[in-house]
Amino acid sequence: MLYREMGNTGDKVSILGYGCMRFQEINGRIDAQRTERQLLQAIDNGVNYFDTAYVYHGGKSESFLGEVFSKGIRNKVKIATKLPTYLIQSRRGMEEVLETQLKRLKTDRIDYYLLHMLTDFASWEKMKRLGILNFLQSARRDGKIIHTGFSFHGDRENFKLIVDDYDWDMCQIQYNYLDEYYQAGTEGLQYAAAKGLGVVVMEPLRGGRLVGRIPAEVEKIWSKAELERTPAEWALRWVWNHPEVTMLLSGMNEEAQIRENIRTAGEAYPNSLAQEELAVVERVKDAYQKLLKIGCTGCRYCLPCPSGVDIPNCLGIYNDKHLFQTKRTKIHYFLMTSGLVGGVPSHASLCSGCGKCEKVCPQHLKIRSHLQDVVRTLEYPAMKQLTGLIHWGIKGLNLVKRKKD
Repeated sequence: MLYREMGNTGDKVSILGYGCMRFQEINGRIDAQRTERQLLQAIDNGVNYFDTAYVYHGGKSESFLGEVFSKGIRNKVKIATKLPTYLIQSRRGMEEVLETQLKRLKTDRIDYYLLHMLTDFASWEKMKRLGILNFLQSARRDGKIIHTGFSFHGDRENFKLIVDDYDWDMCQIQYNYLDEYYQAGTEGLQYAAAKGLGVVVMEPLRGGRLVGRIPAEVEKIWSKAELERTPAEWALRWVWNHPEVTMLLSGMNEEAQIRENIRTAGEAYPNSLAQEELAVVERVKDAYQKLLKIGCTGCRYCLPCPSGVDIPNCLGIYNDKHLFQTKRTKIHYFLMTSGLVGGVPSHASLCSGCGKCEKVCPQHLKIRSHLQDVVRTLEYPAMKQLTGLIHWGIKGLNLVKRKKD
């Protein structure tokens, strides 16, 4: 196992981190015996960083880790978990969540405490108004939190603003060879690393879609490569090749996955890929881009949309449906654009047809027409009415919570 330093913290962490969102389940419950064996297999082979969150597995991920790590393992690992910013409405709420997490994890400290799913600077500002700065200071002083960070799901300019606005120890971003320019992207990765932050990469395999059903055109390129590697190994090595990356997270729930990833993590030095190898990945990337229904690169120059449409997200989910034959795409689209995540509706049918986006699109895409394709393919009937009710309900719940607090 190779290790890299987590920014300026002084911690040496395994370049392979264990993502604890996708444990194997039986009848809706974590398969305890098998998952514990998998965790121990990873630890025995040098993995020392485990990433979970308040909401993973309905709150059971933290509790399960607590049970396993309390068996004499706690001091061998670093635990990262997250404050659910989307559920927090008060300073007291932060304290209650943290205390719950400490009890679930059966520990007196959390090594890396992240603000979960910051989407823009406004989401960070909201947390500051609620008292996050004092909360983090107090929790660190009391030893309940050792290091602080945030996970991010917005554009690179907002990412930079958040990086600069607090003395963070680390951050977590989505990054893979198809997402060089998506969200924080390569530019954000380099920016955070230059500021001394550790950078943890999530979705290095795009949620498994880069290793599942591979398009024939892509499979042909992999098979002709001089070096024989699985698509997973190619993708992980590409991420690890960046010296700015501290580690990547893998939601490993198959023994074979763990073995392969651990083997690769013992060989993947930064800047170790030859130009010929990088060229192979670039050809694969080009093949995927040609297969995409819409040539959106996720640059986000089209935002903000006057009507509130998250154009890159809508087009990206539409592409995924056709490119990866993703199951349950309509449900995923609804969850990501209805306001249930992020609190604000951002679906395609909000488009007023103003055309502002098309004037600034570097790819000269016919965005309004593409959004209509998204509506026809992915949206449920009466989407506007449904999201309006959801947004109204969220506001009502928040009002009730504020009154109680």
